[in-house]
Amino acid sequence: MGKVTGFMEASRRIPARRDKTARTGDWQEVYLEWGDGDARRQASRCMDCGVPFCNSGCPLGNLIPEFNDFLYHGDWEEAIEHLHATNNFPEFTGRICPAPCESSCTLAINSEPVTIEMIEKAIADRGWREGWIKPEPAEIKTGKTVAVVGSGPAGLAAAQQLARAGHAVTVFERNEYIGGLLSLGIPEFKLEKRFIERRVEQMRAEGIEFLVNIDVGVDIAHDELLDDFEAVCLSGGSTVPRDLPIEGRDLKGVHFAMEFLTQQNRKLRGREFSPEETIDVNGKNVVIIGGGDTGADCLGTAHRQGAANIIQMEIMPRPSETRIDTNPWPQWATIFRTSSAHEEGGDRDFNVTTKRFVGDDEGNLKLLECARVEWVKDEENGRFEMNEVPGSEFTIEAEAVFLAMGFMQPQHDGLLDDLGVEYDPRGNVAADGTLKTNLEKVFACGDMQRGQSLVVHAIASGRRCARQIDIFLMGSSRLPTVSDYARPPVMATDAR
Repeated sequence: MGKVTGFMEASRRIPARRDKTARTGDWQEVYLEWGDGDARRQASRCMDCGVPFCNSGCPLGNLIPEFNDFLYHGDWEEAIEHLHATNNFPEFTGRICPAPCESSCTLAINSEPVTIEMIEKAIADRGWREGWIKPEPAEIKTGKTVAVVGSGPAGLAAAQQLARAGHAVTVFERNEYIGGLLSLGIPEFKLEKRFIERRVEQMRAEGIEFLVNIDVGVDIAHDELLDDFEAVCLSGGSTVPRDLPIEGRDLKGVHFAMEFLTQQNRKLRGREFSPEETIDVNGKNVVIIGGGDTGADCLGTAHRQGAANIIQMEIMPRPSETRIDTNPWPQWATIFRTSSAHEEGGDRDFNVTTKRFVGDDEGNLKLLECARVEWVKDEENGRFEMNEVPGSEFTIEAEAVFLAMGFMQPQHDGLLDDLGVEYDPRGNVAADGTLKTNLEKVFACGDMQRGQSLVVHAIASGRRCARQIDIFLMGSSRLPTVSDYARPPVMATDAR
């Protein structure tokens, strides 16, 4: 490496966050940009560790030591080339990926890991500013046609790889914006939508056709899709949310998290909603049920809407501040984390179950009836069982509740059922080792095939699926190999 002693001379630093009072008054990005020297100093901490576990910790297999080395030496253009060798969208992962690579960093054994995520962001942003990131249309067209159903990170990655292999690619999106959850589910303060639009324009210049407001299976029949295209990539999301079917669930003010988040993103793009439709928590008491990333996104959004009081609750225990014995390096560290939204305010509570929603005579939510729980290990089977603590009942006043407990599976009714694809035991689209479904020319990737997971897993799955489709169409492929990411998710069910 360029600076062998860098990890001893520099401590871990991330870019400064904007003042929390100022940033909760707008929807702009939370982090300030690093200076050139700050980024290079952080890159110098990457060790000459012999076996870079960060590569295997990253689902994309990013060439992390290589781009850190180029960055340390000031060769930003070579750094973005190496970053793009494995990752189509580093400006996305540099902003919203929880960075499993950092948990696998060798420094993390007894110190703070390299700031890999923020280094990715810095490299990608510099690449765009300098004009190094340009459309890369295929020089030779194959004449083969591929439909990509779903424009989230998996679908976008698959589409870009397939187009660069020379195929004619059409992306179908049932919403009005390209990007899936990137555009509608991730708050603006975490991922400004101009970054997505910039990538989509690059992909259009590479020959990809994007069709929005098209619900495949409704607006286009499934058999028409199969007739019109030589291969189909199913890359929709895991869109069926986990519900909380308790008394009072139908009260006004109880919403799924995505109802709240998607509406706010649409508002920022100029969409107007009727008073009956509008979810506005200004001046209200808010409870968020679910302790993962989606819950934190609701927290930050509620701050910006001007909520009076916010509590984020989780049924599981509060994680440890440091790794426990059963969670050794280089596994993903299941430790207590604080996001920018938590820094902005609100309370967090753990070991809490909600028993009932209570409303007024007009059907409006007024409070939650809750209780404390404890998790007890069954010595026979080793599993932990949840028990309600006797006499621990309490109430919380709330006019708005957001259910942020993760997602169950993709939507079955409509396209998937009409196609006749098979499902795995978890309700996801079943696919073999090549990501091909039980239908001859239909492949599946991303959350639709894997289950709810991280943006980096989605991109990796999309890239792998593109290569398999290319082999199916052409007999071989020059697209890069991506390891098998069909294994079950290794992170919390609500992680993105």
